[in-house]
Amino acid sequence: MTLHPNPSKNGVNISKEKYDQMKGAILESIEMAGEIKFMTDLRHEVNRKLGKSFEGSIGWYLTSVKLDLEARGLIERVPGKKPQYLRLVS
Repeated sequence: MTLHPNPSKNGVNISKEKYDQMKGAILESIEMAGEIKFMTDLRHEVNRKLGKSFEGSIGWYLTSVKLDLEARGLIERVPGKKPQYLRLVS
């Protein structure tokens, strides 16, 4: 079960294998970029890393796992940047 950064919202239940694949691709992409634009640049990088080996909607899993990583304090939104940019929490 994933977490959601907004405590009034629920996470979703996804397989650990898919979660781990997506988490690894997200964290690696953000680490390489420093800061990365969500849904365009991050989605492109995750698509490149997982490609055809990932079964399911990359966009849906990307959003679900991204929210979980935010809730767990591993990544954060860069304040004052629009569209949304993400970075690792130091």
